[in-house]
Amino acid sequence: MKVKSQLLGMEPYKPGKPMEEVKKELGLKEVHKLASNENPYGASPKVHEAVKQAALHPEIYPDGYAASIREAVAQDFNIKKSQLIFGAGSDEVILMLCRAFLTSETNTVMAAPTFSQYKHNAVIEGAEIREVPLKDGVHDLPRMLDQIDDKTRIVWVCNPNNPSGTYVGKEAFEKFLKQVPDHVLVVSDEAYIEYVTADDYPNTLSYLSEFSNLMVLRTFSKAYGLASMRIGYGVASEELISILDPVRPPFNTTTIAQHAAIAALDDKAYIEDCRIKNREALDQFEAFCDDRQLSYLPSQTNFMLIHTGVPGDKMFTSLLKKGIIVRSGEALGFSDWIRVTAGTSEQNKLFLQAFDECLNEFKHSVKG
Repeated sequence: MKVKSQLLGMEPYKPGKPMEEVKKELGLKEVHKLASNENPYGASPKVHEAVKQAALHPEIYPDGYAASIREAVAQDFNIKKSQLIFGAGSDEVILMLCRAFLTSETNTVMAAPTFSQYKHNAVIEGAEIREVPLKDGVHDLPRMLDQIDDKTRIVWVCNPNNPSGTYVGKEAFEKFLKQVPDHVLVVSDEAYIEYVTADDYPNTLSYLSEFSNLMVLRTFSKAYGLASMRIGYGVASEELISILDPVRPPFNTTTIAQHAAIAALDDKAYIEDCRIKNREALDQFEAFCDDRQLSYLPSQTNFMLIHTGVPGDKMFTSLLKKGIIVRSGEALGFSDWIRVTAGTSEQNKLFLQAFDECLNEFKHSVKG
């Protein structure tokens, strides 16, 4: 059998170890996972009842058009229903875009490091990958613009960016958007937008009427707490959506996910409460780092990148032994950093205590 040559040697996405597995391996009674940028407070209570009702008829196919959640999102953001496409998480919309636009004769431009699935899916399509290093942790839009040519099909702006947590402001994004050629699709991936508190964050949905080459990605996996449901969406011009929709697999979002998303979208007060608690957690992380003279990247997400001065894998292992799961920066393009998700107040307290102990242990080992 002969598969695409670019698949040879590729590795699948590797999520973190499940908490039960970590407990068993290390003999721990309590483990806290602060590695996957999940909402530590879960989904709105309204979601639970919606899920119960939606699960009553598992024998019936879901609505492939996702009409109910489509109407809810369109009404919520004052856009047309025909401007939306839904996927099994925004990940699947990324896959659809790569499948629709990229070939071995094209290229795609992105930051480095950024969300891994842009590159992963582009490689599968055989496209040339043009990566532009972050500048001070932020997308270097002028250099990204320089990489665009007549064979460029997609440029990705992860905003706020994963894994850095940084964002591109309104003025910089608008200037960039005006300079990108019409034949290039600009994808603004806004998975963490519900956590953003910056006043100058761009209102990208308002640009769609002017820029037909813009697509905005959103998801219910993060602040809405529906990561296990796998539902996200893209917003763009009606023409672009009509071209992309045949790529979408039939029945790609489940009935349960659609109803859960409607309930989650309806509970604005819950999301605002999560946003406030998240900002408090990030402020606490910043204060800890400032007190210990640790560098970090100011975040507009529900996670923070912290420079520890210790190889990321070593700090990850040290924290793991204390029952705290974070992400090593080594796999994310930040070698002496860790990425930690903001948890509940109790989880954050336990993390900072364990982190402080680890820092002291490494400091003493160096002196010794």
